[in-house]
Amino acid sequence: MDKSGKIPGKKRRELIVEWLLNEGGPLTGSELAARTSVSRQVIVQDISLLKAKDYPILATSQGYIFIQEQPAQTIRKQIACFHSAELSVTEEELNIIVDHGAKVIDVSIEHPLYGDLTASLLIQSRRDVQLFINSLRKTSAPLLSELTDGTHLHTIEAPSDDVIQEVEEALAEKGFLLT
Repeated sequence: MDKSGKIPGKKRRELIVEWLLNEGGPLTGSELAARTSVSRQVIVQDISLLKAKDYPILATSQGYIFIQEQPAQTIRKQIACFHSAELSVTEEELNIIVDHGAKVIDVSIEHPLYGDLTASLLIQSRRDVQLFINSLRKTSAPLLSELTDGTHLHTIEAPSDDVIQEVEEALAEKGFLLT
């Protein structure tokens, strides 16, 4: 700490990396700000500096995470989906994916001006789905798919092709899968 009792920027960023590596789950900007006695905006700037130095940090709806290597035994696939913007429908779609043992890595759309827009989700359980839905309700933020009238892509990760196929079949049965 310096004379003012604050953690210097370089040391603070080292601590942020250490915490993200060791926590085992996402940490919000507010949590990091409280731990380092700075504002959330300072943390946002610290994260930007760390990303510029090639630290694999990802901002998700649950907080910041340090990206770990994908386990060799998992399969990733991008699937095209379509549904209304009702939160109950979004919740149902996400629950179908996680209930079959897959993880929702991200959501993306093709925007007419910006091209591909992708948002990290990293949802792997019903608890994660509920946290995401609660965050949507709290912020009233629109879903990316609202920009494309319901069409969107999800990158999903699963331990096998069979799990991916089960997810696709369940989504198709509900009318959520674009084929």
